[in-house]
Amino acid sequence: MNEEQKWKYIEDLDDELLKGGAILSEWTTFQAKDAEMAFCSGAYLSSILSGQAAIESHLRFDRLNENDLKSLSFFDLINKSCLSEKLKEELHELRKFRNKWIHVNDPDEDHDLLSRPKYYENELAEFAKVTMKNMLRTLYFNPMV
Repeated sequence: MNEEQKWKYIEDLDDELLKGGAILSEWTTFQAKDAEMAFCSGAYLSSILSGQAAIESHLRFDRLNENDLKSLSFFDLINKSCLSEKLKEELHELRKFRNKWIHVNDPDEDHDLLSRPKYYENELAEFAKVTMKNMLRTLYFNPMV
């Protein structure tokens, strides 16, 4: 997908998923916009990280009145959310995928990455596409009609 096609993909997701309006915090809006810009420019790992940040911010914002909010991990926020079970499962996949890229146990073990960079670039591109969809599914889950 070229940049124009990626913006069209996001526009189509908005049309498909947003039924009414959505209330988002400024943090969530900023992070989601950054995730979309990163995705469309081909910075796939950045789009995944920003997308996950937007989801986490939104889940915290959605549960604003709870006292234990600051201590909840992304894992707990997903589990305690009112999202569908299918979306919760997909967000856990995002969390695991993100952790694989962020918490590199042995940075010296890079032979596969160096020998198959296209494989990893394609993996990131595909997962970034899924992340954009799941980010918007989360942000638009409880629309104002």
